[in-house]
Amino acid sequence: MTTPAFQRISIETAQTLLHEKTCTLADIRDGQSFAMGHVPGAAHLDGNTVEEFMQNASREQPLIIYCYHGNSSQSAAQYFAEQGFTEVYSVDGGFEAWRQHLG
Repeated sequence: MTTPAFQRISIETAQTLLHEKTCTLADIRDGQSFAMGHVPGAAHLDGNTVEEFMQNASREQPLIIYCYHGNSSQSAAQYFAEQGFTEVYSVDGGFEAWRQHLG
């Protein structure tokens, strides 16, 4: 079994990274959920937008990925790490935890 090429991080760590560095934030939930609410500045990635994202995103910039609860984002983070993104993070708890954390 291979070691994941990404790191799992807490919401607090994600917020610190976003505050301290220029990061790319990606939401991989479905379009309707994204439209109903997302973390400000997040790009919505799905089967229709991922190819364009891959062409335009900086692979050197930290990439923070979240989903609903932090499960699907791990697979997505692994995928992006395999595509040459050098610093990839999956947010534990996903958007639901982020939303609750922000109160």
